[in-house]
Amino acid sequence: MDERLTRRSEAVFAVGFAGCIAGAALAVHDQFAIFFPKLMDGFFTTVLIAMASAIISIIIAVMAGVAKSSRSALLKGVAITYSEFFRGSSLLVQLFWLFYVLPHFGIYLDPLTVGILGISLNYGAYGSEIVRGAIKAVPKGQWEASTALNLSNFRAFRRVIMPQAVVVMIPPYATLMVQLLKGTSLVSFITISDLTFEAYQLDQVTGETVTIFSMVLAAYFGLAMLISILFRWLERTFMISMKKVGG
Repeated sequence: MDERLTRRSEAVFAVGFAGCIAGAALAVHDQFAIFFPKLMDGFFTTVLIAMASAIISIIIAVMAGVAKSSRSALLKGVAITYSEFFRGSSLLVQLFWLFYVLPHFGIYLDPLTVGILGISLNYGAYGSEIVRGAIKAVPKGQWEASTALNLSNFRAFRRVIMPQAVVVMIPPYATLMVQLLKGTSLVSFITISDLTFEAYQLDQVTGETVTIFSMVLAAYFGLAMLISILFRWLERTFMISMKKVGG
């Protein structure tokens, strides 16, 4: 029953998103041909940044989260310092620092690289807390059972602990990835022509504020729904896999 309700809600969201896009298109009718290509360019840039940042931030989060759970004081200290620094400072300021300050030290990065790197480091720090909490949530008995089976720490972590931790971390990670998507709009401040940047430029030229930003709002909403649907599917898949293994 719960799965059916979930699927129905996903369908409602999808229909709602399509309705928003259709409504926006009708609102602009004759000017749609002018708005659409520019907004699509920005849309694809936003998707590219979001996807690249999501992948890199997950890798960083897993590494930092595992390091936080390590018995090594050095690894734990480095991971905690990284996490606290990037969680405790503004993403926008971090982007400005990478874009405007690094050149003073002879390090020049193109805007797209800065955007992806800054977002990845910032959300990787938040993700590391999710990973650490998920690992900690796995019962200690699982470690003891792994030891009894004579598994090495690495094999126990990879084959027993991490699969269970992944199931725990998927729901909060869905929320974090939606936040990451919304955070990509900040790259417009470092001259990247993302969806927000293109919308602002079009607004300045045409003055169609309501129409343009309604379309942008619908686009971000649609992407956020796709992320939520993807993570719900991942959660169901991992749960089924865990049940099969447990059975």
